[in-house]
Parts: sequence; structure tokens; C-alpha cells
Amino acid sequence: MTKDEFYLARGKLGKTQKQLAELLGVSIRTVHSYEQGWRNIPEHTEKYLYFLLINQKARKEEVVPCWERKNCTEKEKCPAWEFDSGHMCWYICGTRCECTKDACKHQKIVICKKCDIFKSLLR
Repeated sequence: MTKDEFYLARGKLGKTQKQLAELLGVSIRTVHSYEQGWRNIPEHTEKYLYFLLINQKARKEEVVPCWERKNCTEKEKCPAWEFDSGHMCWYICGTRCECTKDACKHQKIVICKKCDIFKSLLR
């Protein structure tokens, strides 16, 4: 996640730097450092921001599960389907998508960020 993406995420969440710092469990200086590009944004912080943004959207509008959008034939074997989390497939390891089924958790987020489903969840 870039500093600009971090800043935009904070704006979409409607949080001040102080509010986001409290939400993330970090200092306001840390949030400021992320936005200035002085510190790299850790993967767990990036995922948490995406989690908040996507769940905020899911509360406001109906989200079509990933298995329906991809016409998945392996959904019964997929943890996203098992836990009824078709909007959280990007977060859950062990999903059955061809592009990520053999990816480690660090590779998965990089791959999923390019996916049309993930991108639509952030719009």
C-alpha cells in the first residue's frame, strides 16, 4: 500500500489521523509517518484497512459473493464459501481461485489487489 492509498483509505473511512490511529492501535505520529511516506505500511495494517473499507461498503450495499461472480465450480471446497464470506475472499487463505490457491499469504494480497472482484469492493 502506498502512502497515497493509505491517505485515500482514511478519507473513505471518514477518519481523522487521530481517529484512525486509535482504530489501528498506533500513535498519531505513526499514521502521519505512513501518510508522509517516512514509514512503510505493514501488511497487517494494509489488510486491516481493506477489511474496514470493504465491510463498510458491504453494510451499505448488497455485495455479490466471489463464487457467484466467478461462476466457481469448487466453491464447496473453498473457505470463503464455507464461512459465507464471498466479499472477504482476498483476506482468507486457502481459497480455491486458480490464481491464488497455491499462493502464500504474502503473495495472495498482491495477486488479489489486481482482481476485478477486489477492485469493485473498494470502489
